[in-house]
Amino acid sequence: MIVAVISDIHGNLHALQAVLEAIEASSAEQLWCLGDLVGYGAHPNECVALVREHAAVCLAGNHDLAVLGSIAIGDFSASAGAAVRWTRSVISEQSRSYLASLLPSRRQGELGLFHGSPRDAVWEYVISLPLAELCLDAQPTKRSLIGHSHVALSFSRAEGASATGRWQPAGSSAAIDQGEWLLNPGSVGQPRDGDPRAAWLLIDTDSWIATFLRTTYDVAAAAGAIRAAGLPGALARRLELGQ
Repeated sequence: MIVAVISDIHGNLHALQAVLEAIEASSAEQLWCLGDLVGYGAHPNECVALVREHAAVCLAGNHDLAVLGSIAIGDFSASAGAAVRWTRSVISEQSRSYLASLLPSRRQGELGLFHGSPRDAVWEYVISLPLAELCLDAQPTKRSLIGHSHVALSFSRAEGASATGRWQPAGSSAAIDQGEWLLNPGSVGQPRDGDPRAAWLLIDTDSWIATFLRTTYDVAAAAGAIRAAGLPGALARRLELGQ
């Protein structure tokens, strides 16, 4: 089966729509989402509705849980906390109900799915080799999909060896049939690797080939919507910078 994997949409409707169009034009048979449907962007309800319509599998992220009140706003930065408060004020009961039905981790066949990491499905950012080693030790499967860091990357470990890792640029592929793997598709709604394009992953669970992809979208429109909603300007600037 060929699966499209997305994460960290953060209410960015323009990015999500562009990625869904790209997925529709791809060979993907299913869509999986690793969480944070809402958070920084100006269209939380629209993004929840689209994910609910298109995703066969979806996790809850820390921002989703914060909007539900399961995580305290004090655990977030000032701008992220402001976004949580704003999202709480506009989220529909239908969107809230869907988010409340989600969990931050699950197993899907031979893949472990985690918003954060196999050790902490909600909060842990896996962006270093020492943490990757610990997560590879903890994961229940040989391959896991993780989100949360907003960076497209992979970590792998061959038997008897130490973990290695790399950021994955647009169009790069990894053969993940051997060894242990952690794969992060990057962020649809707020990439943080210097590339403003929306990031996503295509994975073939038969050949075990993972391909990291980027999709261009109207960043200016998404940033403008953030400003028009009265959300912190820093959230709009981050979209423009890919940071």
